[in-house]
Amino acid sequence: MTQKVRYDVSLLTDDDLFLFNEGNHFRLYYKLGAHLMEVDGVHGTYFAVWAPDAEQVFVMSDFNGWDKASHPLGSRGQSGIWEGFIPGLSQGALYKYHIKSRFNGYQVDKADAIGFYYEGPPRTASIVWDLDYTWGDQDWMGQRYRHNALNAPMAIYEVHLGSWRRVPEEGNRFLNYREMAPLLADYVQKLGFTHIELLPITEHPFYGSWGYQTTGYFAPTSRYGTPQDFMFLVDYLHQRGIGVILDWVPSHFPADEHGIGFFDGTHLYEHEDPRKGFHPDWNSFIFNYGRNEVRNFLLSSALFWLDKYHIDGLRLDAVASMLYLDYSRKEGEWIPNPYGGNENLEAIYFLRKFNEEVFKNYPDVQTIAEESTAWPMVSRPNYVGGLGFGLKWDMGWMHDTLLYMSKDPIFRKYYHNNLTFRMLYAWHENFVLPLSHDEVVHGKGSLLRKMPGDDWQKFANLRLLFGYMYGQPGKKLLFMGGEFGQWDEWYHETSLDWHLLQFDSHAGVLHWVEDLNRVYRQEKALHEQDFTPAGFDWIDCTDVDNSVVSFLRRGHDSGDVLLIVANFTPVVRLNYRVGVPRPGWWKEILNSDSTLYWGSGQGNLGGLETTPIPSHGHYHSLNLTLPPLGIVFFKPEG
Repeated sequence: MTQKVRYDVSLLTDDDLFLFNEGNHFRLYYKLGAHLMEVDGVHGTYFAVWAPDAEQVFVMSDFNGWDKASHPLGSRGQSGIWEGFIPGLSQGALYKYHIKSRFNGYQVDKADAIGFYYEGPPRTASIVWDLDYTWGDQDWMGQRYRHNALNAPMAIYEVHLGSWRRVPEEGNRFLNYREMAPLLADYVQKLGFTHIELLPITEHPFYGSWGYQTTGYFAPTSRYGTPQDFMFLVDYLHQRGIGVILDWVPSHFPADEHGIGFFDGTHLYEHEDPRKGFHPDWNSFIFNYGRNEVRNFLLSSALFWLDKYHIDGLRLDAVASMLYLDYSRKEGEWIPNPYGGNENLEAIYFLRKFNEEVFKNYPDVQTIAEESTAWPMVSRPNYVGGLGFGLKWDMGWMHDTLLYMSKDPIFRKYYHNNLTFRMLYAWHENFVLPLSHDEVVHGKGSLLRKMPGDDWQKFANLRLLFGYMYGQPGKKLLFMGGEFGQWDEWYHETSLDWHLLQFDSHAGVLHWVEDLNRVYRQEKALHEQDFTPAGFDWIDCTDVDNSVVSFLRRGHDSGDVLLIVANFTPVVRLNYRVGVPRPGWWKEILNSDSTLYWGSGQGNLGGLETTPIPSHGHYHSLNLTLPPLGIVFFKPEG
């Protein structure tokens, strides 16, 4: 029989309370929430929740018939935290907090803001749950710094777990985390990706938000299983040599009544003024980054995933919306900072603190910013005035390149600058080149459908796009479905169109991505100096009339050099001369027009010998055959 609340039990010390209110407690998940424990030989659950403007807080649960008044918590001084120990309450119990506010008689039932597990939507209760798990990824964790280093190859496969694969013969149900593990690991390992990036798996009530409307900042969604099931997925991927990056969303949160919005009858986590506290684009709340306890909450969430789930990196969504007070707002709809500017000083402080704490505690992980403006030094250290991220998405490259590739080749010469412009800013940040989920939804068309021409040309263009991405400096990211040229836009309610792989055209794209990843990982020239001008040289970026670009990639060792030449027209270009820095035999190690990839088979018969004819500032040159809508990679031998 479950007993009444005991108030003589606490996980919170006076130091915890001081650090919490001061804004320097970044492990709240050890202290707040629901924790199974034994007191005086009696097993039960300790509860602690922050609700400073509550008049009373009660635990309502399936054990007490969801009684809103039978199990009150006690207030812990002036901290704003309510706590209590309920003997007999065990793992699996459903619960919420019933909060009576001091203001206007407001009463509400809330899920636990630091709950570790929730009921499956549309149900919204929290679940008492421990996070015990025996990990088997010690080898990966010991070597993780090598995989996440800035000079390491990083080819990221972006995945939405609910629509990567489903089980149509069972009502189109989701795969669970444990079912997903071997299938995803086999596929990603075969294709040669180094990491996966998961669209947010933090608990979210609306599946159609893809996870970007997060309510459970400390819980993997129960749609696919328990916390331990998700741990198993991460563990399995690690044991197969695959890193796991999570999308994490500190930029906004939904207004669902059971969530953290208006938590205790006040705007506790969000700004009260809608000019600072409400997102017009997403109809969601904006965190109050200036409040100490809110920063604690968010930073604790970030460290929680790295600590309890061995996550290898966090990609922050919509960073631009955090940085600018006038983001997506008209004049008069925003409040300037104290200096009259549009910069969100509190958010800037939070982002710097986030990166400082992450890298201080986990120096072998990565942080990645999706920042869509030219905000300076996003991926530069705090001590030089940067935001402190490890990497930043190059949204400019994505936009310019897709615009260029969407043009009929006959007009591409008028857009040549779209191909070459990024090299003017490529060294300003540590860039990831993203072809993400955002580019294949909301009527934008799949990557394949963006390509011009007939079917053969569409596939050739897609292979060319991928080849150009892998040739460019920067880490790589490709959203699921793109790797085999899915025709349709991504739709979160169905599986990818795996049946397309029976066709040579789609299988050819998949084989091309596999070979790109293989060469990318093998050749240091393609990844070792991604973020320094020493890793890149143009051979010729001015051949506008032929829509051809040629360049070199270099590793640290002077012997590590590759030549890459791309022809963005459907014309075979014979006797195309390019200067090279070394005499001898240059082996053709990749050719997107190979018949292996459903190409036409044009190329250079495996390689070419240089001739002592000066070209492009070099004493030796190659006389190439450039395949139509193709890209070729060459490596000197000897």
